[in-house]
Amino acid sequence: MAIKLSDETQRHLISAIKRFFEEDMDENIGDLKALLPLEFFRKELGPSIYNTAISDAQTRLQDQINDLDVSCYEPEFNYWKR
Repeated sequence: MAIKLSDETQRHLISAIKRFFEEDMDENIGDLKALLPLEFFRKELGPSIYNTAISDAQTRLQDQINDLDVSCYEPEFNYWKR
């Protein structure tokens, strides 16, 4: 699954990359030069981060499913035990 960024997110990230280069690398870069590393990281790192997030979500959901019998248990035949 290709990782897609909204236009707003991409604009924010390009701005952040430009600021990083300006403040930490003492170099002013334009939008195109900021877009290139963004695209590289989106394609190269993005899938690993995405897959890890999916795996974490699956583990969390499986843990919740495993706890259903405890958290949603209701004793049976309890009317006459009052």
